Amino acid sequence: MKLTQEQSKVEVKGMEAKFYDLLMNIITLGTYPFFIRKAIKALNLKPGDRVLDMGAGTGRNDCLILKQIKDKGEIIGLDIGEEMIKKFKKNCSVGNATIINKKIDEPLNFKEEFDLVFISFVLHGFIQEKREIIIKNSFKALKKGGRLAILDYNEFNVEDSSFLVKYAIRKLECPLAEDFILRDWKKILKEHGWTSFSKSYYYKKKVRLLIAKK
Repeated sequence: MKLTQEQSKVEVKGMEAKFYDLLMNIITLGTYPFFIRKAIKALNLKPGDRVLDMGAGTGRNDCLILKQIKDKGEIIGLDIGEEMIKKFKKNCSVGNATIINKKIDEPLNFKEEFDLVFISFVLHGFIQEKREIIIKNSFKALKKGGRLAILDYNEFNVEDSSFLVKYAIRKLECPLAEDFILRDWKKILKEHGWTSFSKSYYYKKKVRLLIAKK
C-alpha cells in the first residue's frame, strides 16, 4: 500500500499537545529527560552558534540548546501546531529564541545562515518525497561547514525486534515511521551532498543521533 502524508501523526494537537512533554516522560518510563540532555550535549554546540530547529514543538530541546549557545547564539524554531507554538513561547520566551509558524516540507527562504539544523523525531513523520524537500531546505539553510543533526529512529529490522518495540512502531507510532527506519539515511544524505558523518546511539540502538557536515 502506498504511503500518504494524510497517514502522518507528525502534527500533534489537542490534549496530546497540551501534555506532550509529560507524555514523553511517561512513555519512556522517566528516561526521556536524561536521554535528551545527553543527545543535546552530543551536538557539541558553541556559544554564538545559530540553530534552526525544524519541528521545534514545545521548545523543550531548545531550552537545553540555549544553555550551550549562550546569549550570543540564536535559535529559530519552525512549527505549525498552535498548541506547540504556545508551549514554545512559554518555555523559551527569551530574546534569542524565536518560533515561526512555518511548514518545513515547503521551500524556505533561509540561505547559508545557520551553524546547525536540528530535526528531532520529526523526519519520520513525512513521506519520502517530503523528507527529501526537508533535507534540501536544511542544506540550503546551513553555512559552509554547517551541520545537520537528525535525532530519530535508527535503522533496524522491526520484524525481528521485541514484541514491545514491534507494537510501539506498528500500533502506536506514526504509520510512516517504519518506512523511515528501513531506509539508509547516511546514503541518502550523501546523495544530497553531505559529508563527514558521526553517530550516537540511545535506547539499545533503536534511536540515533546522525550528524552530517555540509
